[in-house]
Amino acid sequence: MADLLTSPLHDRHRALGAKTAPFGGWEMPLEYPTGVVAEHTAVREGVGVFDVSHLGKAEVTGPGAAAYVNACLTNDLDRIGPGQAQYTLCCDDETGGVVDDLIVYRYSDERVLLVPNAANTAEVVRRLAGSAPDGVEVVDRHRDLAVLAVQGPRSDEVMTALGLPVDHDYMSFVEATYAGATVVVCRTGYTGERGYELLVPNESAGAVWDALLEAGAEHGILPCGLGARDTLRTEMGYPLHGQDISLDVTPVQARMAWAVGWDKPAFWGRSVLVRERAEKPARVLRGIVATGRGIPRPGMSVSLTADVLVGEVTSGTFSPTLRKGAGLALVAASVAPDAEVGVDIRGRREIFQLTKPPFVDPSVKES
Repeated sequence: MADLLTSPLHDRHRALGAKTAPFGGWEMPLEYPTGVVAEHTAVREGVGVFDVSHLGKAEVTGPGAAAYVNACLTNDLDRIGPGQAQYTLCCDDETGGVVDDLIVYRYSDERVLLVPNAANTAEVVRRLAGSAPDGVEVVDRHRDLAVLAVQGPRSDEVMTALGLPVDHDYMSFVEATYAGATVVVCRTGYTGERGYELLVPNESAGAVWDALLEAGAEHGILPCGLGARDTLRTEMGYPLHGQDISLDVTPVQARMAWAVGWDKPAFWGRSVLVRERAEKPARVLRGIVATGRGIPRPGMSVSLTADVLVGEVTSGTFSPTLRKGAGLALVAASVAPDAEVGVDIRGRREIFQLTKPPFVDPSVKES
């Protein structure tokens, strides 16, 4: 792991006994001694804190910066104003495939912050910088800022104990100060629970992390790793780039048309996506839930009958909340959205129900 990047909290994770693993070019906590199920449950029932500093950070600044980003990425940035955030996609202009999915934070018409996935940050920055008009600058800040995610129904209590704001709307952000450092407090997350993502200067990350764990102790807070992050996002049906969406999977196939500003005159991949949407895709992303004890894993084949293959699992796990297997699969669009299908689990055909995620009731938008 010598060539992997590490979070400014790396030593703290080691001290807590975290098991780490490579992810997106970074060495990040996979789980702590408490285990994935306990961490998952803490977020669903109480509160957990994640170090997700591997997430990318890039700033686009200059006259017309927001308009430029809006002409490149899929969602309509004009739907939001300063202080608001938006989920969007960076698509390939020729194929319509997804280069990355990311969150855009709109500060003003002249300043936008992007948070892409770790492995794709350099590519998103390269594409944006490569076609930026004069006066618009795209700067990679991947290694300048840490990102901490406080997630769960008790997250407000923990944030309030640190004097950080909690009264802003879902998908909005405000700047605050903690221990002399500017902290961007975002009402966002990847778990389906109410929560916050904090953008913190690297040098202040340790102090904020320590304070969160101390303030959350009375609420049963647990540090959580990427293992619990994966089970939580899978229960919500949130896609993971490189599995559920990729350069080979378009937003239309992934049933993410809601993240596309179809009325915009321009965005990367517009012509091919408009055509695919009109003609209907041959395959679509569906949720799958086990009717028995089967646990799906990426790459497993999906069949309508024993000898009629119709797709492949893209994400799959044991759902700690449902106590059964659940996941996502790309299947032929001709298959009924509520059909029963088989998943080949080590040579055994287990039955799953196609369904529309999320698989659990979300609280993320609760006021």
